[in-house]
Amino acid sequence: MLPDFVLDASVAVAWCFGDERNQVLDNLEATLSERTAWVPVHWHGEVLNALYMTERRGRLDPARWPLLLKQLARYPLADDDGLPAMTSRAALDLARQYRLTVYDAAYLELALRRGLPLASLDNALVAAARAAGVETLL
Repeated sequence: MLPDFVLDASVAVAWCFGDERNQVLDNLEATLSERTAWVPVHWHGEVLNALYMTERRGRLDPARWPLLLKQLARYPLADDDGLPAMTSRAALDLARQYRLTVYDAAYLELALRRGLPLASLDNALVAAARAAGVETLL
């Protein structure tokens, strides 16, 4: 059994578009049958917002929404239920330390707290994770 990991919204959004996919992303997606992807509380809203922004820019046909929502729903996600006050403060501290958004720092906080690797396509978040000693999968 492969270890669980923290899934950044950037990866899930890339899985929704064929032109953003590559072998590494496909391989990671295929491992979801053997592992669980942990996500912070805001993950669902962040993914939906990113997809909606692609719709507004004319890149996503609104008729694709049912298919995309079905695709996202089949991923075995574990919503983090960490104590909000504790995790929010830790995410703010990490955002300041690594000059990240608080949203991105929440992924790093989750990876650090749970001792899990991070899957992200966000260069700043990946650099911060590596600097903090978190394994990155992409």
